[in-house]
Amino acid sequence: MPRHPTFPTLYDDALQISISRLKEFGYIDNDFNKSGTLTWSSRGEKTGSISIQSCSNGESPSVQLDYNFRDQPRKYNVRLVSSPSNLGKGKTWYFLCPVTEKRCRILYSIDGHFLHREAFKGCYYESQIQSKKWRGMNKIYGDSFKLDSLYEQLYKKHFKKTYAGKPTKRYLKLMRKIDRGESVNYGQIERLMIP
Repeated sequence: MPRHPTFPTLYDDALQISISRLKEFGYIDNDFNKSGTLTWSSRGEKTGSISIQSCSNGESPSVQLDYNFRDQPRKYNVRLVSSPSNLGKGKTWYFLCPVTEKRCRILYSIDGHFLHREAFKGCYYESQIQSKKWRGMNKIYGDSFKLDSLYEQLYKKHFKKTYAGKPTKRYLKLMRKIDRGESVNYGQIERLMIP
């Protein structure tokens, strides 16, 4: 009798709603009350969409999620909580998971509900299931594989390269990764990959 495959569920492949994405699209501002639709796509094809409504009614601000999962309608609220920013300006917003009651900045959709990552059992990040050989190669050559995303971060809108005339730590870290990625000899990688 053949074995059943035991491929783990990956957080990287799950649909995600993040606080930063909601702020980017104006769902979370000072006094917010906005509704709209978030969509996800992969390789140019739409993979999902969700109707979302944010509301800051006094003591209990929340985000209402309305979507279909396997032709079953789902509609529920996820509370939002805030804490003062460590910079002394404004607030830092978090989701309050309806199941775990933990604060988080990203909700993952696995089995049809958007929840905190600890609400799911047997799920992993892609980096957790890589082989020892691949982790070693990724440590040495990983920056060369990610050059496109590194340049994307560098030229992102509102990316701060300097602060008070000095380069930021984030900018310096990004430039070190880009330099390491560009200094890789691709012939060496090919020899390692081909047995």
